[in-house]
Parts: sequence; structure tokens; C-alpha cells
Amino acid sequence: MPDLLSLQKDSFQEFLQENVAEDERRLIGLESVFRNVFPLEDTHRNYVLEYSNYFLGQPKYTPEECIDRGVTYSVPLKVRLVLHITDEEDKSKFAQSIEQEVYFGNIPYMTDKGTFVINGAERVIVSQLQRSPGVFFDENIHPNGTKLFQARIIPFRGSWVDFTTDINDCLFAIIDRRRKFPVTMLLRALGYSTNRDIFEAFDSVKSFGLSDKKIESSFGHTLVEDIVDELTGEIFFEGGTEVNQEVVDTLKEAGIKSIEVVDGNKDFSAMLLLNTMGKDPTQNTEQALSVVYQLLRSGDPPNLETAQKFIERIFFSPKKYDLGEVGRYRLNQQFNLDVPVENTVLTMDDIIQVIKFLVEMRKGERGPDDIDHLGNRRVKTIGEQLTNQFSVALSRMLRTIYERMNLREQESITPQDLINSRVVTTVINTFFGTSQLSQFGDQTNPLAEITHKRRISALGPGGLT
Repeated sequence: MPDLLSLQKDSFQEFLQENVAEDERRLIGLESVFRNVFPLEDTHRNYVLEYSNYFLGQPKYTPEECIDRGVTYSVPLKVRLVLHITDEEDKSKFAQSIEQEVYFGNIPYMTDKGTFVINGAERVIVSQLQRSPGVFFDENIHPNGTKLFQARIIPFRGSWVDFTTDINDCLFAIIDRRRKFPVTMLLRALGYSTNRDIFEAFDSVKSFGLSDKKIESSFGHTLVEDIVDELTGEIFFEGGTEVNQEVVDTLKEAGIKSIEVVDGNKDFSAMLLLNTMGKDPTQNTEQALSVVYQLLRSGDPPNLETAQKFIERIFFSPKKYDLGEVGRYRLNQQFNLDVPVENTVLTMDDIIQVIKFLVEMRKGERGPDDIDHLGNRRVKTIGEQLTNQFSVALSRMLRTIYERMNLREQESITPQDLINSRVVTTVINTFFGTSQLSQFGDQTNPLAEITHKRRISALGPGGLT
């Protein structure tokens, strides 16, 4: 008979990886938290604090003794850190390295029954049902009766990105529910600088020879970019001009052999992009980066490089953005991509595919997602919940570490001086003591006890309610 509590127990062991050799631990749970935070360095790179590994001590009392004494059944967490003091003349070299085992507080430890003993009382951490990371498509009806379509990319950690249509068939992007701006502006900021780059990303560009018999079928189409005399630099026709007989005759006389156009009448991608470009004040990547930075940060960027790094951090930095393996898997399944599941940041192809899917919804070829379908839900187990709590604790601890790094004298500093373990202890104790998902164990009878431990709840932060 299978262990009915394996979900809880296995998840907790994955979080700790207690029985795995220190150099063979996977990048999950506690190991991933430390790897994502460290190494740290102060503003002048005088010190570099690196993480080596962690190990767990033995509990002081048995679970039964903890219940009798009214204390928490826990194990001490010790982390091996290395503090490098850099050479004053060459900051890339280390003048001295100090390795130390630092106490990071006690972690409540799961009993064989799948419970935790907190201050003498048995508690159960209930698994949480939450919306799965990935992309979700929805539709709404505008008061004038027009259908509006929306795509939302929800990561495991990082900025939410919405793409939406409006009543004028324009496409807009919204980052973290702030001000909306044209999608073409976002695409330019991400590297699709010209109109031609954007149209080519959506396979909308058609080429016609001016002496071709089928040239008349290009009438009513729109020029992709300016048509310029290579010798004089004179612009014959600007991009966005509608092709007709007069345009063709003028270009033939000028010796132009072919034109590239998009069909804004039958090609929905081209139609939506043309409408959006009409609302887009930017013409290239530099302008787009500056405007997007101003919209999100309420101020001019100091330089172009700063604006570019800011945009890249939002979508493409593993420290700031994480779809999780679940989110990456769902994106791959939805858009038939073959991006490795270890790559948990967005790619340019992801963004293009989401917009293409939105265009197909506008064409009526695809419908919205069923938000209540369990395929769009996932279970967040104890291990993942504790990983989140440790991430919160370490992010709070960072400020103290940086302050102490900048204030300390060079000779007297050690890793122990930089770490304040009370921050970790406070966050973990608060979670076990007050979280909606931390509940007193139901001990009415053995069946009720097992049922409680296997329960899935929609309560708590990030849940459905």
C-alpha cells in the first residue's frame, strides 16, 4: 500500500535535500534560495560573500518531548560562507579569504506523521491550490458591444505582462498593471527596431516585382518602409503609403524593380500592427527604450544602456523573472516550442507567439481559456511554500548584510558579523504560527488526521480567494 502522506514528506525532503551529498544537490528548495542570493559584494567591491553549502544539525528533543515541554521540534541550519577581501590595487583578485560556518536559525522539522510540532502543538501545513504560471487568454465585451481580447503572462516570480486589444483594433501592452502603451513600442524596445522587423516577425511581408503581371493584386496594400532613391536620398514614398497605379508608375520611372508590402485588409496581423503603429510615437529601439523606461519608472533614463538593462531585467533576468518549470512547460505545450524547461525566463519567441495567439482570437480561430479548468491550476506543496518563505527572509537580510559590509573595518570583519539569523527565525516562525495554511492538526480519529494532511486549500497569499 502506498504511503498516503508521501506528498507532504517527499516535498519536505526535496526542500531540504538532507540525504543528498552537498556537491550533488539540485537547484531546488533551500539550495536554490542560497544560489540565487549569493554571491554578494559591497558597493566598492571591497568584500565578496560567497555561499559554499549548508548542513543540518540534530534535533534537541524528540517530537514527544517537544509536545510535553511546549517547544518546537526543529533542527539547526548552518551555512558555510566564504568572505573574500579584495586587493586594494586590483579588485578582481582576493587578498584574503575567510571561511566560516554561520548559524542561520532553526528550521521546524517534519515528524514521521507528516506534522510539525510548533510550541508543543501539532500543526499541519496544508497544500495550496493556485493559478499555474504560464499564459492565459480571456475575452470581454466592451459597452459598445465590441469583443476585447486579452493575454496575461503570469510568472512564478516577476512582472505580470498583459497584451490586449481595444475597440479600434490596436494592440497594447501593460506591465505590472501600470499604464498601457502600444505593443509595437515594446517590440521596438526589445530589439525589433523598424516596422519591417516587426512585420517580418509576424510573417506579414509580401514582395512584388513592379513589372510582374500580378502587380495589380498589391493595390490597396501598404508599403512596409520608405522607398528611397539610393543616389540622391530622396524619399519617393513613405512607409505606410497605400499602393495604387500612380505609386507603381512613379516607382517604375525611378528604376525601382520591386516593392515590399503588407496586406492590412485580409491579413489580421498586418491590420492590427498597422493600427497600433498609428498610435506609436516611436520609430526605433532608442526612442522606444526611453519612452518605456519613463512609463515604468516615471523619469528619464540617465543613458540608453541603463534603459536597456532595465527592460532586460524585467523579462530576461533569472534573478528577477522566473516562470518556473511548470510555466515553461505550459508555454512550450501551448505554442509548440522546444525551449528547455530549465530556461525559466521569457524569450522573444514567447512574446511573439502570445501576440500571434491574440491575433488568432481576434480572427475568431481560437477561443479564451477556461480559468476554472484544473489544467490551469497547480498544487503548491510544503516544500515550495518554505522555499518562498526563505526567499523573503534572505531578501530582508540582504539590507543588513550590505550595510554591515559598507561600515566594517577591513581587518575585523567575518561572515558571522554580517549575518543576522533572527530575521530568518522571525519569518519562519511567523509562517508556521499565523499563516492560513498552517493549521492545528485534526486529531478526531486517524482517518480525519490523514484527510487533513492530504487536504488542498485555496486560502492564503497567491491562492484563488
